Amino acid sequence: MAHFITLEGGEGSGKTTQARLLVDYLKAQGIAARFTREPGGAPGAEILRDMLLHGAHEFSAEAEVMLHFAARAEHVARLIRPALAAGECVVCDRFFDSTMAYQGFGLGADRAAIAVLSGVIGLVPDVTFVLRVSPDIAAARMARRAGVSDRYEARDAAFHGRVADGFADIAAHNPDRCVVINADEAVADVHAAIVAALVARAA
Repeated sequence: MAHFITLEGGEGSGKTTQARLLVDYLKAQGIAARFTREPGGAPGAEILRDMLLHGAHEFSAEAEVMLHFAARAEHVARLIRPALAAGECVVCDRFFDSTMAYQGFGLGADRAAIAVLSGVIGLVPDVTFVLRVSPDIAAARMARRAGVSDRYEARDAAFHGRVADGFADIAAHNPDRCVVINADEAVADVHAAIVAALVARAA
């Protein structure tokens, strides 16, 4: 069974819901598992999350990359590595693939630099589920959300299209790690597809 599992995808893909459902499934199988998220997941990283998603200052693309990796380094050191060392399964809503898709493809930051920083973190997920969602379905789901949109949710359709292209490229170049899931389906069906893929990889 994979121990470090990440879920990736654009806005409205249902990652957070599916990550939590997967943790519930693993616990029901008697597997110690925990949910976490990025940016954030540890106290220091959550401070950076608030700056990145809701802060008044508009950072450059390069600065965003650095802030995301600063948050990630703290998250990995304070939560992910200790949990994995204790034998827990960690299910993370976003990891370094999101930085590549959002900042690299979406904002045009240096992709080679992002790849180098990902290597510096020194932790690669055992499996990554990339949730692919159609733009119209994603937009409908976003419209149903309550509250104020964060900085990334509020960007235009062209940006979200580039992000989607980025995730597609990441999945295509990492077939041993990435499993693409059709996230247009109902929540239960998407969850079933994720579980089936996870079980198949463990067989």
